[in-house]
Amino acid sequence: MNLKDGKKRVVIEGVKPEVDCGRFPVKRTLNETVRVEADAFTDGHDAVVCLLQYRRVGEVGWTDVYMEFLGNDRWRGEFKVDSLGRWQYRLLGWVDHFESWRRELARRQDPQDIALALQMGAELVLQGARRAKGVDAKALKVWAQKLTADQEWQARLKIALDPELASLMARYPDKSNATEYGRKPEIVVDPPLARFSAWYEMFPRSCGEPGTHGTFADCERWLEHIAALGFDVLYLPPIHPIGRINRKGPNNALVAGPDDPGSPWAIGAEEGGHKAIHPQLGTLKEFKAFVKRARELGIEVALDIAFQTAPDHPYVKEHPEWFRWRPDGRVQYAENPPKKYEDIYPFHFESDDWSALWEELKSIFIYWAEQGVRVFRVDNPHTKPFALWEYIITEVKQAYPEVLFLSEAFTRPRITHRLAKLGFSQSYNYFPWRNTKVELVEYLTELSQDESREYFRPNLWPNTPDILTETLQLGGRPAFITRFVLAATLGASYGIYGPAYELMEHKPRHHGSEEYLDSEKYQLRHWDLNRPDSLKELIARVNRIRRDHPALQHDWRLRFHRVDNPELIAYSKTSEDLEDIILVVVNLDVNYVQSGWLELPLQELALDPEQAFQVHDLLGGERYLWHGARNFVQLDPKAMPAHIFHVRRKVHTERDFDGYA
Repeated sequence: MNLKDGKKRVVIEGVKPEVDCGRFPVKRTLNETVRVEADAFTDGHDAVVCLLQYRRVGEVGWTDVYMEFLGNDRWRGEFKVDSLGRWQYRLLGWVDHFESWRRELARRQDPQDIALALQMGAELVLQGARRAKGVDAKALKVWAQKLTADQEWQARLKIALDPELASLMARYPDKSNATEYGRKPEIVVDPPLARFSAWYEMFPRSCGEPGTHGTFADCERWLEHIAALGFDVLYLPPIHPIGRINRKGPNNALVAGPDDPGSPWAIGAEEGGHKAIHPQLGTLKEFKAFVKRARELGIEVALDIAFQTAPDHPYVKEHPEWFRWRPDGRVQYAENPPKKYEDIYPFHFESDDWSALWEELKSIFIYWAEQGVRVFRVDNPHTKPFALWEYIITEVKQAYPEVLFLSEAFTRPRITHRLAKLGFSQSYNYFPWRNTKVELVEYLTELSQDESREYFRPNLWPNTPDILTETLQLGGRPAFITRFVLAATLGASYGIYGPAYELMEHKPRHHGSEEYLDSEKYQLRHWDLNRPDSLKELIARVNRIRRDHPALQHDWRLRFHRVDNPELIAYSKTSEDLEDIILVVVNLDVNYVQSGWLELPLQELALDPEQAFQVHDLLGGERYLWHGARNFVQLDPKAMPAHIFHVRRKVHTERDFDGYA
């Protein structure tokens, strides 16, 4: 301890929100409120003041917010972040000698003690006058004179306890011995799309007529369909030239035919690398026109960025030092034994030329941001250095604070969380493999209630081109509906590998595999989006519900509710003001009708236990009148395995035709 700080008596600790003692920023979206809490206390019984200050990083001045005392030495203050980029806050605490004096004075009873205390108070007020300016300084001097005037002590006591004097003194506190919290936690403020989004993944090369390679012009014709479904992010796998050396054939065959397109993740050929476009897709001008048209329809185009190359990527010849070379003189291809990726070369991040490699990789994001891309899905970030991502994301968001990064890291929990802390805006997670009620409740409670929610934003995907779970393989249409409703209502952000999900593609490459048979990763596919069994109407309806109901646009107010049947899961989401309440009930059994009694916490939902309330099923349209906390539910998976209820309170106005709000 520095002895010069000996007069700083206030302790500040238990600060929230804060990630790893301030090492990493917390996350918010534009115009959200940052609610700060802290313990602030001192020795003895003196009054304490706790001040919250905030600003944009780089600004000079601070904006002050005096924190509210909650009890038990806990304080709270809040502020709104109204611009993108990095913000920071700090906390100050000090002993308020004037307020401490007022508290003691109010308890004194001996006239002599009171008279002496009034003289001491007058000195405190004069000190306040010296800190004040103008008319306030003059006013405080007058108050000090009144405290020592020649009149009865009862009158002077009343003056001392006047709220107007307390308010005036509070404007000019003595902060000379204020304790400053040792860190200035930062907040990264992203666009609302980081908090609430619906993603649709498609391969642009499959947008053409049967047997032909799609173009961006073909993809434009899909945009109306995707917009009608209600998606606001369209994610494209890599759009770059595909390597020819060791190109993979259908179903990951080691030998490709002359017309096989190869895997888009085998990036780079003689036509160019990560800043080039596959010639069969179109030109840069056509790509920018595609992005523009998507944005006109309310859709952001997300590009996949994969830091790896095909053997014939220009980097291999131009920068051989960026790759790991084997003793036989060949570059080491990617492996995850027993899997081998002969068509892909990983970068050697411990190369002596690592800094130049980092700069080049950063420039890939900058290049595509310059072309209008604002959302990136990053492939396998967990196989690249952590420091690389912190550097790249910080640098890119400094230039383009509206850019978002989705981390595709299906790996160990600590690694996925570290990547989120380093700056990824959203994260893939383990939702595809959480199937039972116990698993779903435990995992989604963690994601929505754990302190990790300050930096980890989950994006729930029931399938991807790499993930066809056993549930979807075997569960038929009910499984696809169930998993879709769960993803879209449990998470404010979710995504689907689009055409495959709409059309319920469910055949694996072989038994026990999560790879699709005839995977679009290795060949062109043609999708009949107007097939009569398509899920498109359900998908569009659920996305409309999400857009119409603020309760579904946040994750933090997710709560699970008791149902006396392990095959039924029930949960609610509410707006912060409880004006919008959504209750979801899902039958997890894809084969049989399940029923049970659902219990709702009426008080938490601001529902009057003496009044009936209506639940309106937004999927089927039915309306039910419920009474009390326990109500009966039944779901047939062959008809519709889920309810999405809008809970409506009974009111006595004509706002609504059935008398419910």
